[in-house]
Amino acid sequence: MNDDFLERKLHERRSSGALRSLRLAGNQSDYFSNDYLGIVKYGLIEKQLQGQNFTHGSTGSRLLAGNYALIEDTEKEIALFHEARAALIFNSGFDANFGLLSCIAQRGDLILYDKLSHASIRDGIRQSFAESFSFAHNDLPDLETKLQNRSGQTAKCFVVTESVFSMDGDLAPLTEVVQLCEKYSALLIVDEAHATGVIGERGEGLVQVLGLQNQCFARVHTFGKALGCHGAVILGSHTLRDYLINFCRPFIYSTAIAPASVAAIQASYHIFPGMKKEREYIKSMTKIFDFPGFKKSCTPIQCFIISGNEKVKEVSRKLGETNIDARPILYPTVPLGEERIRITLHAFNTIEKTKKLVSVLLDN
Repeated sequence: MNDDFLERKLHERRSSGALRSLRLAGNQSDYFSNDYLGIVKYGLIEKQLQGQNFTHGSTGSRLLAGNYALIEDTEKEIALFHEARAALIFNSGFDANFGLLSCIAQRGDLILYDKLSHASIRDGIRQSFAESFSFAHNDLPDLETKLQNRSGQTAKCFVVTESVFSMDGDLAPLTEVVQLCEKYSALLIVDEAHATGVIGERGEGLVQVLGLQNQCFARVHTFGKALGCHGAVILGSHTLRDYLINFCRPFIYSTAIAPASVAAIQASYHIFPGMKKEREYIKSMTKIFDFPGFKKSCTPIQCFIISGNEKVKEVSRKLGETNIDARPILYPTVPLGEERIRITLHAFNTIEKTKKLVSVLLDN
């Protein structure tokens, strides 16, 4: 089989220092995983489910053999926790975002999305029939200008943003975004992936902290980060849930998430709301990063900008020599010149080791 055409593309990546590869985690201090609260590290879900056995196969899609009482009960629990009318579980955050954005807007509609939105959002938008434009990151005047440009049109307009951005760790100005959406009759979709479990008194997310849950058309919460398990949920109206069941292709044509995974999701929702001390500890550690070179962030996601793929990889290797594992984020994942060491803080990271991490970065 001739696969030279693949090798040519890989060579381009190698030449630019941007080739991705898999690596195993070692025994270094973890500043790279999304296990913010330590639910995985300390096996909290396993302890919660001790002695209980759940099947690892669902045997079909939700519309065929894959629907069962546990998943519907868990959806109701999640909807209640997040103060939503209805919830629908998906196999992953990528599936949820891609599925929602690819099917919800129709031909003639418009989608406006934050320029730094996750790839799953952007890919879903590309697959839809709607026209789409990005607005500058967290730039309210730019968003309003684009909303004004479609003012008076009959087509629906959707505004999409994240609440906590995965690469910069900053927060969206959701209150002001909601005000613009109401002013211009736009429907708001918020991805709460990196806020779930972390933001709020009980880890409920930024939308609820700000009391905006009734102003959102849809919210996406994922379970593979602070919650320490797998999957995602779309929150919205009962009508939205019914629509997704009928028109969302990743939901319709995927084997349903297994009972063992849903049991883990349910267990995590019984665990993380009570982890207030862990959330407060992480927030206190963000003050350690108040130095030039670090982007301003009050969340577990911190980043230190180091331009150039090779340079940022070299600094990551130096961190490894001090027993710290913090991964480089390369172009094209982030814009050219915005390469960075992406640091994720955890409830189990020590202040001493975190200060050492900062010291190594500032010396480079």
